[in-house]
Amino acid sequence: MKSPPQRASRDWALVAILMTAVALEAVFHSDLVWRPVSIAFGFALGAAVLVRRTHPLETVALAFGTFAVLDVVTFLANAGPVVLYTGPVVLLFAYSLFRWGSGRQAAIGLGFMATSFIASVATDFTGAADAIGGAVVLMFSAALGASIRYRHTARYQLIERAKLQERELLARELHDTVAHHVSAIAIQAQSGLFLAGSSSLSGAVEALEIIEREASQTLAEMRTMVGALRDRQAQPDVAPQRSIADIADLASSGTVPPLRIDVQLCGELTHIPPALEAALYRVAQESVTNAKRHAHQATHVDVKVLGNPEDVRLTVSDNGARTATTTNASGYGLVGMTERVTLLGGTFTAGPKSDRGWAVEAVFPRQGHTT
Repeated sequence: MKSPPQRASRDWALVAILMTAVALEAVFHSDLVWRPVSIAFGFALGAAVLVRRTHPLETVALAFGTFAVLDVVTFLANAGPVVLYTGPVVLLFAYSLFRWGSGRQAAIGLGFMATSFIASVATDFTGAADAIGGAVVLMFSAALGASIRYRHTARYQLIERAKLQERELLARELHDTVAHHVSAIAIQAQSGLFLAGSSSLSGAVEALEIIEREASQTLAEMRTMVGALRDRQAQPDVAPQRSIADIADLASSGTVPPLRIDVQLCGELTHIPPALEAALYRVAQESVTNAKRHAHQATHVDVKVLGNPEDVRLTVSDNGARTATTTNASGYGLVGMTERVTLLGGTFTAGPKSDRGWAVEAVFPRQGHTT
């Protein structure tokens, strides 16, 4: 699970509001029991807001534990219960415990919450309806924190899974590309061994032996590495590796509903590494697929690949009307595309255009890529 977020301006704003409320309560709350102790406790609750994410158990122990002690002590002293108008902030602590705390911390914190609730009901019982209502509100805060934690954890796991799948696919493509070149090296080295051996060139023979040995070892190590990345139960991917020329196949005059897809290939598009070509095709294909699914009222999609001396730039844009759910596709396609482009040393951006539609841009450097 991801670490809790850092303090934000809203946390300081909430602390300022609570501190102000406690100060006003010190002035206008005339029947406040044990005023100095209660006010000091109120300020402590306000300050605890700042550490509610990083130390959720400690804040719950402070809030609910202190309330339980005050309820019991004031009851024994016949002084009446301590009622703070800022007291409901403890519900935020209960939420934070189940949102950011570990399972062990949640179990311990639940004990503090139960103790405080029992002490409150036992020392100041105002009826079954109030007791049940208080328990429901308290449990709702905890349940809300747990549900949001589960949702964020599930989303984080899906994102990580999408990244791993993209890395696995890229590793397979790199394996095919590098294996082809290394196999050629090994074959050439074997041929050189035969020719050099016929002329009795001992030095050439020794050099070619080293080439053959290193090439074979590199190929074996690479296969081992890629094998570790693959799912042992996954079937091997035998589909042919795509190239820039295949992007032209995405062009279409449209069917019903009409959606014209225009593809433009321009600039210097030769001598591009195979892994980069495959990535260009995959990003283009995924972007066109997303446009077909989510670009409402779109009439055309423009795909452009521009080759420059330093990089290759891919842009895919449409003129559709996007909805708020477009950027959160269930397949996490944007996550996979971002991961692939980043692994190849490029940059990836996607978002709505200023006027209408959606645009995707991926820039791959010709040098410095993974291969």
